[in-house]
Amino acid sequence: MLSLAALVIILAVGAQAQQPDDVITTDTSLVQLNVGVVDRQGHAITTLARNDFVVYEDGVQRPIFSFVPTEAPFSLVMLLDMSGSTINFRQQIQGAALRFLDALAPEDRVAVVEFNGKGVKSLLGFSTDRGRIAYAITLATGAGQTPLYDALKFSLRELAKEGKRRKAIVALTDGLDTEVRNKDRDVLSKAGADSNPGTAIKPESNPQLTSVLTDADRQGVTIFPLALPSGDPKNLPLPDPVITAMYTAARTRLELLANRTGGQLHEVRRLDELAKIYPIIAAEMRSLYTIAYQPPNPGAHDGKWRAIRIEVARADLVARTKPGYYAR
Repeated sequence: MLSLAALVIILAVGAQAQQPDDVITTDTSLVQLNVGVVDRQGHAITTLARNDFVVYEDGVQRPIFSFVPTEAPFSLVMLLDMSGSTINFRQQIQGAALRFLDALAPEDRVAVVEFNGKGVKSLLGFSTDRGRIAYAITLATGAGQTPLYDALKFSLRELAKEGKRRKAIVALTDGLDTEVRNKDRDVLSKAGADSNPGTAIKPESNPQLTSVLTDADRQGVTIFPLALPSGDPKNLPLPDPVITAMYTAARTRLELLANRTGGQLHEVRRLDELAKIYPIIAAEMRSLYTIAYQPPNPGAHDGKWRAIRIEVARADLVARTKPGYYAR
């Protein structure tokens, strides 16, 4: 608890509302980036200014339209997997989620969303009232199927109502979306017994994943998946190649959700790690700058990939953000 308290103090210092000239516009012609910067030792650098960054799209430098420093608040969706696969460790999930609240900045607005066999449900809209948020977390329950991508789409629609604020989703899940897994099973069935299940599924081509990534790109939403051990292909009791292929594809999609939005995948190998990982994510959020720029051809929705590169003025620093986007 002492280390958690220390982290809360570090994260809360300087937390303040965005100034009018610092906010990120919701103009869909802009590309919005959440950018983390570290030194060679991996320590976060949070004191940089607009002039310290240079943005390139497809190798061409672009002018920075707006810049938000690291201390600006977030609107955050806590997305909780309450499907049947998580039913045996609800206490650990809820306890870790409650600790997460202590590591957020006071002005961060949090919404709580659960998903299970009955669908997707908002337990609380965006609020800074930590008591109300904590109570909503204790209400999370359920069983049955896993509509993960429906829940992500729902969360993105809710975040769209938050306007000019910085945005993120922290998704606690095993990643085994029921509908997507059924489609993967159909792919393997059509591929035939002589095919290699490990290569038959193309995780990145799933339309539900593509839809989520497109919406996240448009809003500049960063996604931080917490991958529960129940979805880890290495934990399967039997080495069945078909099941292993489906679990591997699900885990790969969680990686794509993180990498393509500038977030980071955190794999939970043991349930007692949950309480430690949530504050780490809070610290990662608090070390992100938000930059918006206008692409060379903002109206060209040709579906082609646009590569993004960020450079920092200091040679000893490394910037990390999403690698690019599809112009849809």
